[in-house]
Parts: sequence; C-alpha cells; structure tokens
Amino acid sequence: MTKPERLANIDLYGHAPELLSAAIASFPKEAWRFKPAPNRWSIHEILVHIADSEANSFVRCRRAIAEPAKSVMAYDQDAWAMNLNYLLQPAEDAVELFKVLRRNTYHLIKDLPDEIWANTISHPENGAMTLDDWLKVYAVHVPDHITQMEHNFTLWQTSQSK
Repeated sequence: MTKPERLANIDLYGHAPELLSAAIASFPKEAWRFKPAPNRWSIHEILVHIADSEANSFVRCRRAIAEPAKSVMAYDQDAWAMNLNYLLQPAEDAVELFKVLRRNTYHLIKDLPDEIWANTISHPENGAMTLDDWLKVYAVHVPDHITQMEHNFTLWQTSQSK
C-alpha cells in the first residue's frame, strides 16, 4: 500500500464513528429489528456485530504492533450473532463500545512509523496479514455495513407500505 493510500484508509477508519452515528440517526427505531430474510441480520444485529468485530480488531491491531508474527483468533460472526443473541443485547451500548474502541485505535495508528505497517499477524483463515492488510479490512467495515443497513431500511419501508 502506498503512503497516500494508507493515509486515506486511516482517515476513513478514523471517521467511522461519525459515519455510523449519521447513518443510525437516519433509521427510525421501528426499523432496527426488521430482518430482510431469516438468515440476514437486522440493523440492530449489525450494530452489535460492529462492536464485536471492533473488539477483535482492537486486539489484532495491537498484536501486530506489539507482537508481530503472532497468531490471532478467527471467529464465526454468524455463530456469535446467534449464540450471543444479538437481538437481546443493547444496540446503543454496542455503538458506544465501538466508538471508544475505534477512537482509541485510531489514535494509536495515525502516527505509526512506516516500517510498522509491514508487521504481520497470523490469521487462521487468511494466513499472514500485514498491518496494512488489517487496515484495508477495517477501514471499509463500517461503510460496508452502513450500506447493508440502508438496504435493510429500504426493504423495511417497502414492507410498511403494503
């Protein structure tokens, strides 16, 4: 990854809390529990997933910086959503947790020396990943889920007009 690409990804990564807050404000609470299909997540479930994903990301980033080449844990996001009963977890708390974790990591990474970005972690499914690879994944994670939530909201609106 070039330095300008990295800086753009760091910027996107750092602005995710604001992007998520703006998106959430555009969805009425009545739409949060709507599931577009039995095997698809609701807005509420997506929000809880974002927090769990960020908790994993928080550890992966620190492992890459502090203990390069060490292993990180994989997890089955669908099993977490079902077995941790995301619909019963408070989405607002999950959003706040996400914001704190993301801001903390943003402050950690924004001024890292260039050579640290080549540090790796060993992911059981993805193999060796550099810190740059980690950033690519997590810079777009929230924007991708915002798109998913917007799709859910559109489907919810359609279901309300029937």
